[in-house]
Amino acid sequence: MDWQGQKLAEQLMQIMLLVFAVVGFLTGYVMGSFQVMMLVYAGGVVLTTLVTVPNWPYFNRPPLKWLDPIEAEKHPKPQKQQPVSFKKKGSKAK
Repeated sequence: MDWQGQKLAEQLMQIMLLVFAVVGFLTGYVMGSFQVMMLVYAGGVVLTTLVTVPNWPYFNRPPLKWLDPIEAEKHPKPQKQQPVSFKKKGSKAK
């Protein structure tokens, strides 16, 4: 999944959870049942998970372009630098 697909999945998740929370609350309020409210919301969470967690093809619409191996060799990976140690200056004796 690319960056645009991750953004789409995040937006879908937020919208779906909000919609199911509102629908669950209204259903529970009208029916006067906390259990019905929780069941509607839990069903929404499960459905949201099934829609947003797997790597579905619609999350990969703009394909990623990888570098060819020859092109990648022209741009070497940055090497880790050695940490710089700072020595404390000694205090002057009086």
